[in-house]
Amino acid sequence: MEETLSFNTIISFMTNTNLQHYSGESGLSYLSQMLVITFMMFVSAATGYAACIAFIRGLAGKTKDNVGNFFVDLVRITTRVLLPFSIVGGLLLVWQGVPQNFSGNVVVDTIEGAKQVIAMGPVAALEIIKHLGTNGGGFIGANSTTPIENPTIISNLIELYSMMLLPGACVITFGKMVRDRKRVLAQENGEALEAQKGKSRKSFTVWMYGREGRTIFAAMGIIFLIGLSVCFWAETQGNPALADVGLSQSMGSMEGKEVRFGIAQSAMFTTTTTSFTTGTVNNMHDTLTPLGGMIPLLHMMLNVVFGGKGVGLMNMIMYAILAVFICGLMIGRTPEYLGKKIEGREMKLTALCIIIHPFLILMFSAIAVGTPAGLEGLTNPSFHGLSQVLYEYASSAANNGSGFEGLADNTAFWNITAGLAMFFGRYLSIVIQLAIAGSLMKKRFVNESVGTLHTDTLSFAVILVAVVYIFAALTFFPVLALGPIAEHLTLWA
Repeated sequence: MEETLSFNTIISFMTNTNLQHYSGESGLSYLSQMLVITFMMFVSAATGYAACIAFIRGLAGKTKDNVGNFFVDLVRITTRVLLPFSIVGGLLLVWQGVPQNFSGNVVVDTIEGAKQVIAMGPVAALEIIKHLGTNGGGFIGANSTTPIENPTIISNLIELYSMMLLPGACVITFGKMVRDRKRVLAQENGEALEAQKGKSRKSFTVWMYGREGRTIFAAMGIIFLIGLSVCFWAETQGNPALADVGLSQSMGSMEGKEVRFGIAQSAMFTTTTTSFTTGTVNNMHDTLTPLGGMIPLLHMMLNVVFGGKGVGLMNMIMYAILAVFICGLMIGRTPEYLGKKIEGREMKLTALCIIIHPFLILMFSAIAVGTPAGLEGLTNPSFHGLSQVLYEYASSAANNGSGFEGLADNTAFWNITAGLAMFFGRYLSIVIQLAIAGSLMKKRFVNESVGTLHTDTLSFAVILVAVVYIFAALTFFPVLALGPIAEHLTLWA
């Protein structure tokens, strides 16, 4: 590989982004696909989940000494979760026709008399961990749009469920660990927790704090369903430019989509891969309708809709802390979260953590559209060109890895700037989030009172969704208005 492309690639797979400025079937050997790409898909995913578990321990722990051991968590996640699931899932993909061999590429004669090269190799092993680990990098440049990586509707569903499985489980794990923490506290307090009318406050406390995870899950689910609905609706509307020349749009916009999946499965895959920050694609996002393409772009900008490798949970907790603080100021409640007071240090770190993500996206996008080296990569000079730039850096900063593939991104400028966005987007946030967890871990638990704002209710889930959308509107609406929204209004004028 050329030096800047190698720089971009190794950071991409180290940070679990798997942004590919190369085509795997022509740019890498089978050995590189296995020893570098597949290996780092396991390790980078395990590092993210290990950081997430340490973060949860920080929030749920009752002492400052039980944050755990990173190496132990890394080994356990790899050997007890990722490897077993990958073996089972890989065999299911082989059953559906995904290659898993060391054969050379097969050259066949088509019915039109032309020659076609069919890729071979250890595809299934890479394919399953790319989804389980929310990696997204494909064995082939066209990713899961090809029958080699995704041959049937069953393989499509396997890949969909695989990328949903572990990020969703992280939220449930969070709720369980917080509930178990409360159970321990209740047992330590013993008879002091006996409530009126013979009902034990201990059991009530355990039950109530088991719902913390469900509140976070509900907030993420609401945002996901809203995005999925808009994406599906936008794609079913078709392209008015084609309707103007007499072409039927009854099937919606099928440009860039596989007939075997159609609009429904394409919209589901698009929303899922950018909500769970996987980055794999079963259709070309660059050919989505303007509003359909805005949804994956927005979800990467939010980076809280389940997310990948535990990142979505940690980011949503940041918004939960922010929501608790704002609500406390508005209604006069004590700003507490999980029994710990939220004070100045936590709010400064939370604000810094939330601001880093939009700063990286907007700063690098501004540099790209303001320099000749950045403008050379644009294949569309209008509103869609800005969307291409925003998508590249949103995908990099969110460690997603998908792209508007119309962008000519294999240049020194794009390789270096996207690599820096991936690196800082991954590690700055994790460092700050662990610092917040460490700060809260050292604090004493406070007893609930009439002034305590409950964070385990449906109303708080709605508040959380509102805070996320308000912050997104304040930071990203101007560029979205100049990109996909302006393109939609021009197209449908």
